[in-house]
Amino acid sequence: MILVTGANGQLGQCFQKVSAQFPNIPFIFKNATELDITQYAALRKTIQTLRADTETLWIVNCAAYTAVDKAESEPQKADQVNRIGVKNLARICAEHQLPLIHFSTDYVYHTKQNTPFQETDTVSPKGIYAQTKMAGERAALKANPDRTMILRTSWVYSEFGHNFVKTMLRLGAERDLVKVVADQIGSPTYAPDLANTVLHIYQLVQNREVALANLSGIWHYANEGVASWYDLASAVFEYSKLPCKVEPIATREYPTPAQRPPFSVLDKSKIKAAFGLEIPHWRVSLKNCLHELGQYA
Repeated sequence: MILVTGANGQLGQCFQKVSAQFPNIPFIFKNATELDITQYAALRKTIQTLRADTETLWIVNCAAYTAVDKAESEPQKADQVNRIGVKNLARICAEHQLPLIHFSTDYVYHTKQNTPFQETDTVSPKGIYAQTKMAGERAALKANPDRTMILRTSWVYSEFGHNFVKTMLRLGAERDLVKVVADQIGSPTYAPDLANTVLHIYQLVQNREVALANLSGIWHYANEGVASWYDLASAVFEYSKLPCKVEPIATREYPTPAQRPPFSVLDKSKIKAAFGLEIPHWRVSLKNCLHELGQYA
């Protein structure tokens, strides 16, 4: 059984969508109203009840405070979800010897490095969002070191929730020209690809092809290839046949409350080798997303 927290968020909704492809896995989806990870006692009671009813229980935590800029003015709210809530989950998982899958961010890397980051590279998060996500990672690994898998991912989008791709589609339909930052480099990640990967790993463990103990620690997952935000916006308009033009600008021309890393491409060799993954290129997955949205022309 898999308990998915934060089920109404972007990634949580993607897990709900792809779960249909895994009919042999029992799922329980809980949104933030139904199960608040910041409320330790209620969270512990829920997990205890589920644990008593099933032989195998995994926790997949999709609950997160992801408003990068708003976090600068709401540091306590971000900390409550991204650190304290994650710590709560990890403590309860440790108590019941349960696996915890938790998602983190490429924003923990903020140096002048220009080669893909490996999991062992130094972190230097800037901004409240990145700092609270880093704190959540450390709290989870400290509380439940042997059964916590941290998946750092980047530039997540899908047909659900608020994200860059959907924003570009909206602006592209409203305007003739948009200006997009061209000097921040990363790898777009289609959230259903990430969800499918987690469920693939779950099946490998259930089939005893991979040992549960091998999951612990920090891992990277993003779609293949690299892009700037300008590249991604250009591809959205190209594939959707929207006539909107894209003008590249520098980060300094689009100031935001929170700093973004200039380069945060993730090295995925570790996760590909460990679980035999073939990760789609971001352009392929972008077309899939646009198709799902009825925008792929």
